[in-house]
Amino acid sequence: MEYKDHEGYTHDWVTLLPAVQLAYNTSQNSTIGNTPAQVEKGWNHLLPVDNLKKNLLTIHPPAKDLHEMWKRACNTASKCIAEAKEYNKQRWDKSHMESDFKKEDQGKNAVEVKLTEEFLRKHPVFPVSLVKPYFQTEEDKFISRKKNPTTTEIVEVEDSLGLVKKIIKARKIRLNGKDQRQYLVRFKSQKADKDKWLAEDAIPDGNLHLRKFRASRRTEQSHQSCAFFRGRVCHPVTQNQSISMTAKYHTPMVKPRYHQKMELSQISSKGIKRKWKPTNFQIHQSHHHRTRNNKVVAEHKP
Repeated sequence: MEYKDHEGYTHDWVTLLPAVQLAYNTSQNSTIGNTPAQVEKGWNHLLPVDNLKKNLLTIHPPAKDLHEMWKRACNTASKCIAEAKEYNKQRWDKSHMESDFKKEDQGKNAVEVKLTEEFLRKHPVFPVSLVKPYFQTEEDKFISRKKNPTTTEIVEVEDSLGLVKKIIKARKIRLNGKDQRQYLVRFKSQKADKDKWLAEDAIPDGNLHLRKFRASRRTEQSHQSCAFFRGRVCHPVTQNQSISMTAKYHTPMVKPRYHQKMELSQISSKGIKRKWKPTNFQIHQSHHHRTRNNKVVAEHKP
């Protein structure tokens, strides 16, 4: 059964391969001037077409169909071979250029070497594929090992800005493929719009100011952050307030739960002391705490 797709092409080419092979071997070849079967075996195959008489009433229909099929296969094979030959010719002519070679000319695909006495019988010209690349150093051989020259951008501080007052911030930027840390410097007798980002090497008396800056950052981080939650609202603790919280264990065998029995003491700005037990109370405390007799005491330092 012959199957055709939506474009009208058949997919029974596997069954036609023996017929195509026979048609090609018995066809006249323009290159050799004979059939491939005649060149290979010395004789041509005897085909049904040789014994078939045209317009004969005694021709069997299957034999006639076979003859037509072989004829179409032979014509199709000849057409495809001619198209392939023309395509290869156009592709070769498109990129090929005839060169005017002269004696002792050397192309790009060959290299000439100087041979020692023991290799004088060898030809001095070799193909490029037989030559290995030469590297002077390991960095030339492995590109990833090359070290890019690092240059530090030094910003000169204008004399009109004066002395450095303090360092405000720090940041890290990408410069010349490397991370570099810069600091926002504020100068004495200057406004905030005169602040500049400078590298550590470009800051006058940088070691002294950096020690002060790092010490101030450690002091800020050491302060404990506390907050209590009441009514699904977070109430931050100000500097004028102090919170003392005592958490007791429910049972000795159960892990402590800080929200079970707690007391909150708060001193308002008017000096009135209020005490209450919130229903939903939670305190976040940092690593600065003290533990006494299974009680956790958190203190807020302004």
